Amino acid sequence: MGPKKTTKGFLIGLQYYIFVPEISTADNVFMQKITFLPYRHLNIKNIIFDLGGVILNIDYHLTIDAFKKLGFENFDEIFTQAKQMGIFDQLDKGLVTPDKFRDGVRELSGKPFTNQQIDEAWNAMLLNFPVHRLELIEKIHTQYRTFLLSNTNQIHYEVYNNDLYNVYGVRDLSHFFEKVYYSHQIHMRKPDREAFQIILDENNLNAEETLFIDDTEQHIVGAKVLGINTYHLNLKEGEAIERLFIED
Repeated sequence: MGPKKTTKGFLIGLQYYIFVPEISTADNVFMQKITFLPYRHLNIKNIIFDLGGVILNIDYHLTIDAFKKLGFENFDEIFTQAKQMGIFDQLDKGLVTPDKFRDGVRELSGKPFTNQQIDEAWNAMLLNFPVHRLELIEKIHTQYRTFLLSNTNQIHYEVYNNDLYNVYGVRDLSHFFEKVYYSHQIHMRKPDREAFQIILDENNLNAEETLFIDDTEQHIVGAKVLGINTYHLNLKEGEAIERLFIED
């Protein structure tokens, strides 16, 4: 499903070819090659993608600002992209329910926030799915074994899947991958090596033939330990997954 497309393409190795119809009655087409530059020298067969920052645009500061506006002044001391207190890890690992998480936020803040206030502030970081990025991931899926590994939680999961349906017409991200791994469902989160090991084991993947892409440097540690090739997507430098592919 998804928006109407006027071109078709496929990936060979780490090169993506787009077919553009010639302006004639003939059926011949020419190929426009796009090369994946960072790992063109590797024999990559499997790609594990992060979600937030890599596929879904997010901004952690919006959640920090939203909680501060509610009166949770020191929220940035207990929650950042790189580090967070126990209640957030527990939510990500599915060890507490959303209601227990909300109670934990009220306890930490000392404020009687409503569930709606907490959810709106917590979800403020979730921005949008760029359609062109979803199209790229969908094409990559036709040529590679692709997987998703995301540190996420039930509250966010419901919101971004609803957004995904609104912009692309599919119910969940499993449409784009061979298999998806959400931290709150597997009860493990990055950078724990076990979160990567389960993907390798369940799908019989060779680490040397596998690439993991994430926008958080701390999250790739567990993958590196297992011998998985890693790529840190540096959002501060303006990197985006679609810019890893260039036209020749």
